[in-house]
Parts: sequence; structure tokens; C-alpha cells
Amino acid sequence: MWMARVLSAVLVTGILAFSGPPALAESLRPLQPLLDAAQQGSTLVLEPGHYAGPAVLDKPITLEGNGLVTIDGGERGTVLLVDTDGATISGLRLIGSGNSHNDLDSGIQVRGKYNVIKDNVIEDALFGIDLQQSNNNIVRRNSISSKDIELGMRGDAIRLWYSFDNRIVDNLVTNSRDIVIWYSRDNTISRNTASGGRYSLHFMYSQHNLVENNTFFQNSVGIFVMYSDGIVIRNNHIRDATGTTGVGIGFKETSEVTVENNQILYCANGLYVDVSPYQPDTVNIFNNNLIAYNGIGVSFLSDWKGNEFRNNTLKGNLTQVSVSGAGTAVRNLWEGNHWDDYEGFDRDDDLTGDTPYELHSYADRLWMDVPPVQFFKGSPLLEVLDFLERLAPFSPPKLLLRDAVPVMKVSDES
Repeated sequence: MWMARVLSAVLVTGILAFSGPPALAESLRPLQPLLDAAQQGSTLVLEPGHYAGPAVLDKPITLEGNGLVTIDGGERGTVLLVDTDGATISGLRLIGSGNSHNDLDSGIQVRGKYNVIKDNVIEDALFGIDLQQSNNNIVRRNSISSKDIELGMRGDAIRLWYSFDNRIVDNLVTNSRDIVIWYSRDNTISRNTASGGRYSLHFMYSQHNLVENNTFFQNSVGIFVMYSDGIVIRNNHIRDATGTTGVGIGFKETSEVTVENNQILYCANGLYVDVSPYQPDTVNIFNNNLIAYNGIGVSFLSDWKGNEFRNNTLKGNLTQVSVSGAGTAVRNLWEGNHWDDYEGFDRDDDLTGDTPYELHSYADRLWMDVPPVQFFKGSPLLEVLDFLERLAPFSPPKLLLRDAVPVMKVSDES
């Protein structure tokens, strides 16, 4: 009876609302009064327990949770906004951000310089850590995951926007969307691990950044660099970027990059090159990379030039190099690479082949030039056609590339 009376009152007043139990975050001790009371330059060590956000830190203090503090945003906005210079945020667990992409609802937003964000756990947050027009910050040893929603609707684990000279190091990212760098330069992204996402690392219009010693696996794309020149990518381990669009490291209209000492394994496309280098009279350098067990080792979207491939190891790839659009890769430099399908000899024991390595295209041009045929790539039918074409070519095969000094053996490190 009481429920009927309540429902009747609601209908009479024209109010359509439900008043349930208060949200968990609303019953917790609020964090904001403690931040307001802290003195500039002091250290605020929070007592173990749960606190309610959202909260704003607008003064340079050290906020310490020692791994025993949870801040719950109550599904509203950003859990903690750091709107100051010189603060340190450490040892917190931040959960329950809002769901607005427009507002970049995050575990932590940074709007300042010389801040340190370290040793935090961010869970159930749309975006993880967002830096906007923020320079000289350190983001270190944080564990970040997004909300349990469709991959494309998750926010980015770490996002830089017009932010320079930051260090993003030793972070663990799982099941978020991207680590993305927008319009930002001179940042270091090092020793991070990311899995279960879309782009492990994505550059857009960002110049002169360093990417080294990261591990990216089981993402749709390992690293993709778009319209961003002067990027150095070295000593990274990238694997299992699978699916029809899987890419280990990709480039679009990008110039003066250095890609060296990386391991790129078990990807649909190991390297993907689209109109790169883009700037006139520039060169992209690929040196001493292991490109192995991929569907395609190096994939060119078109007949392009300006890339130099030296001392790389290409082995176990179903296709070593492909070029779409009836093009070739002969306008790029290939020198001193190891090709596991090289059929020449080394009679003088100088560890280089006596004859150049030449890669020709036969029936495999079908799937390179006719997109619908890619569905049959690797099928027995195309393999038989390719074998017959090589055995008795109906027309002269096209030379895709030529390496004048192929290396016969690879070092133990490979």
C-alpha cells in the first residue's frame, strides 16, 4: 500500500524521479576539505581508507596514500584534478570517473608543470592520466585500466595534448584504448607495458619524441606515427598485433624517423609505411630490427622512396615485403639485411651472400593489387598458383627489391 501511495504522489506532482540509496562515494569522507587545509609545500599523508572525490589540488603539496587509500569519484567528472605546479601524487587508488569524452573524465588530470604522478592505481576511469598544456611532468609506475565498455568507447590510458618535455616511464596499461600524444614534442616514453588496447602508442602531429624499451603486446596496433617527424623508436618489444589491420609499427606521412633494435613479432604487418618520409629530401632509417613471424614483414601502401633498411633480420614472415598498387620497393635502400629465404651462397666465408638478394613478385601480385583477393592470401589455391608462376612464368616477374649485400648469418642476440 505504501508503494502505491508513493507512486500516486509522484504521478500527481508530475515528478518522474527515483530516490534510491545514496551513492557509495557520497557516504565517504570527502577528500576536498583535506586538500584545502593542507599548507603549500607540505606533505599530506592520508589515513588508510576510502575517500570521496571529485577533488581539485591547486597548490604544490605531496599527496601520499602509501597504497592504502582509495578515492572514489562516484561516476562524476575527474576523480582528481591537479591544477598546480610542483605537486607529487603517490600511492593512491583512483576509481569511478564520469563517462564524458567531451570533458575528458579521468582518474587524474594534470594542468601544470613539474608535477610527479607515481605509483598510483587507476581503475574504472574513462581516461587514465590526462596532461593538457602541461610540461616537465613525470608519470611513473602507474597501473591504469579503463572502464569495462566497448574498446572504441574507452578513453585513453595516458593522453598528452600540447605538452612538452614530459617523462612517461614504467607504467602498466591494460584494457584501455590508447596511449596518445597530440601536438606534443620532446617527450620520453620509456619502459612502459601495454596490452589489451587499440593503439599501444599513437602519435599525431608530434615532433622529436623518444620511444624506447617498451613492451606492447596483444593490441590492435603497436606504435603508429602520423604526421610526426623526428621520432626515435628503439629497443622496443612489440608482438601479437593481429587482425586484418594489425600493425607492429606504422607510419603515415612521417619523416626523419629512426627505428632501431626493435623486435616486431607475430603481427599481421610488421612495419607499415604510408607515404613516408613525407618531407622532401628526408630519410627514414630502419636499422638492426628483428622482423619475424609476421604475416607481412614490411608493407608499403604505395611505390615510395626515402627509406633505408640496413642490418635488419627478416625471418619466418609469410611475405617478406609487399607493395600495394602495382608498385615496388626498389626506390628504397636495402643493404646488409638477413633474409631467411635467401637462396645464394657464401663461398668466400665473408658472411655476406655472393649474389644479391632479389625479391620478385609472381602470382602474389594478385592479392597485393586486387584488394578482394586478400581474403585468399595464404590459401592453398594461391600457393599453387604462385608455385606454378615461379616454375613457368607467364610473364616476367616484377622486382620488388634488391639487397646487394645480404647477410648470411645473424647474431645470437636475434
